[in-house]
Amino acid sequence: MRSPQVQLGALIGALLAASLAVSVAAGPLEDGLSAYERGDFPAALSLLRPLADQGDANAQVQLGIMYRTGRGVARDPAEAAKWLRKAADQGLVRAQSGLANMYEFGQGVAKDYGEAAKWYRNAGDQGSAIAQYRLGDMYKLGRGVAQDYAEAAKWIQKAADQGFAHAQFDLGVMYEKGQGVAQDYVQAYKWLDLAAARFPAAEPVLRPAAISLRDSAAAKMAPAQLEEARGLAREWKPK
Repeated sequence: MRSPQVQLGALIGALLAASLAVSVAAGPLEDGLSAYERGDFPAALSLLRPLADQGDANAQVQLGIMYRTGRGVARDPAEAAKWLRKAADQGLVRAQSGLANMYEFGQGVAKDYGEAAKWYRNAGDQGSAIAQYRLGDMYKLGRGVAQDYAEAAKWIQKAADQGFAHAQFDLGVMYEKGQGVAQDYVQAYKWLDLAAARFPAAEPVLRPAAISLRDSAAAKMAPAQLEEARGLAREWKPK
């Protein structure tokens, strides 16, 4: 069985793909996206490519997804990265997150942690929880940036505050270990409990790990502390 950290990394591409969905007004772009959603990829391609060629950032993102996944076109990570970059250069946060992911894992571009960190930061500054989480992880590991647990905790906290379960899991672990934050079992319990509640019940690794680590933190607290931790988890609301 893979470790929780490996499992976290393996899910990022899928999460990013889901986050690239857009809501648009009626028109050729909406028609193209609707065609894609119903599986009519040739129609989607015929509608989206002209828009992408004309500089429509949302169409460029969707075309990038199609090349990345091989839906309606031959799978081509390099072509996917090209279209995501065009949209990212226009400031589209979804494209910036996707491009960062491709640089982080060397898909369609040479692996470059520095470029990944740059694009994650751009997207994270605009509020992307996934980008904030990934940038925090890069600070934790010292990839593309100098290793800095305090900076890691800052970015992971931003994503956790939005309700991103993976970030809540990592933040709970950091509080349990005292990495980048003062060791605090109350906060560790709170974030791990929130993560456990947000991971699907059938999730085979992360949810059981969150529950196990949460219960381990509970065993280290006095009854009053445990009650405080449970109260904090009950009262938490995403920012």
